Amino acid sequence: MLDALKQRLEPLCADGIALAFSGGVDSSLLLAVLADMRRERPFPLVALTMRTVLQPPAESAEAADFAERFGVEHRVFTFNPLSIDEVRRNRVDRCYHCKKAVFGQFLAYAAEHGFKHVIDGTNGDDAHAYRPGRKALRESGILSPLSGFSKADIRALSARLGLPTASKPAAPCLATRFEYDTVLTEDAIERVEKGEAFLKHLFPDVQNVRLRVHKNLARIEVSAPAIPALAARAAEIAAEMKRLGFDFTTLDLDGFRSGCFDFDLKGNEL
Repeated sequence: MLDALKQRLEPLCADGIALAFSGGVDSSLLLAVLADMRRERPFPLVALTMRTVLQPPAESAEAADFAERFGVEHRVFTFNPLSIDEVRRNRVDRCYHCKKAVFGQFLAYAAEHGFKHVIDGTNGDDAHAYRPGRKALRESGILSPLSGFSKADIRALSARLGLPTASKPAAPCLATRFEYDTVLTEDAIERVEKGEAFLKHLFPDVQNVRLRVHKNLARIEVSAPAIPALAARAAEIAAEMKRLGFDFTTLDLDGFRSGCFDFDLKGNEL
């Protein structure tokens, strides 16, 4: 896979690459491989990270540390996604409008600073899930060198290269914790962020933790083997959820499901 990935990246290098860099598994692999290629033959390279209310602050800090480790120039941008009506109202096409705005900033920076290509970490598995943001990427001319490679492939290569992100859990934006057509506010998003941080602190070995919001009900999803551990501390968890403002707390017995609000939408992108 490494040789195949380098073959995809090689034709882009001379004209300059701006990498949309979240610090997750996919974009971290791209950054590490590009940094290695640049050591062999220098070319213009920059990592671009967007900081918004929809990502915990720790994510951009981790991205900065990773870019510094590999000696890649790193730029951080900010914008308020809740200023976009479709995002604030959490419409089913929210991701399209958000990515259009994010990559609009990245493209403007790339054009101004002489980077011809903007790339991202979209992988082959994304083609089999509800991802309306992919249309925004296509419309904007964003390149996705990892398309065709599965998440398992990417994690395996990351582990082979010794990257600390190889086993990093997925971290989709916090808007995914809310039912569609729920108006998003900064307070509601912060409540989810704090709730998940509390659960991850209690159970640091549980990789997948989601706090889904149904009005004033908090529905907790974790991988099935972790359910008994959470149930054993039900009173402690419920007390913290009440402190955060939830009237009711439930533990989902179906366990963690990626994109649980998207099950009826898969295959129906814009």
